[in-house]
Amino acid sequence: MSLRLGDIAPDFTAETTMGTINFHEWLGDGWGMLFSHPADFTPVCTTELGRTAALKGEFEKRNVKALAVSVDPLDSHHEWIKDIEETQNVTMNFPIIADADRNVATLYDMIHPNATEKTTVRTVFIIGPDKKVKLTLTYPPSTGRNFLELIRVIDSLQLTAYHSVATPADWKDGEDVVISPSIDNDTAKDKFPKGFEEVKPYLRLTPQPNK
Repeated sequence: MSLRLGDIAPDFTAETTMGTINFHEWLGDGWGMLFSHPADFTPVCTTELGRTAALKGEFEKRNVKALAVSVDPLDSHHEWIKDIEETQNVTMNFPIIADADRNVATLYDMIHPNATEKTTVRTVFIIGPDKKVKLTLTYPPSTGRNFLELIRVIDSLQLTAYHSVATPADWKDGEDVVISPSIDNDTAKDKFPKGFEEVKPYLRLTPQPNK
């Protein structure tokens, strides 16, 4: 059965390019981004891992650790890293799981059902400090991910986890947010001292509260 939002992300122990990790322990009290790749030495994956390495500072600002998984073995990963660093002009700074036994891919339902038994789809899991799944996104093997969109989603997830707001369509960090319908106007006046605009009784906009 596929993991659903709010489920506890399965724990596991795995060999990675940066040593053995226990997933929950490795996450600690921070956020995590676990994302899978169809195979080593594939063109789209090479660009994706390079992009993640280049954005390390942005992930660190948000207390997010990145962790990739591919069903190829560890020695293959290390050879692939050489190509990633050469072609993407980065230094690999996060681990790649060697999931040759497909343990992690199976736990997270990453095996492509209509391809070979070892092909993993491009799945992303964002996991919160409570170890619960906050977001899942799945792409076909031919489509690369938009990592700026993943950062935008993480900004939204972290904001809405700690404030009684939601983020509207195309929202970006620093823009107005939506007040939760469960909060009445009197409470909203106290809770959001910057004020709010009542477009409709159910649609109230307020400046981002943590800015």
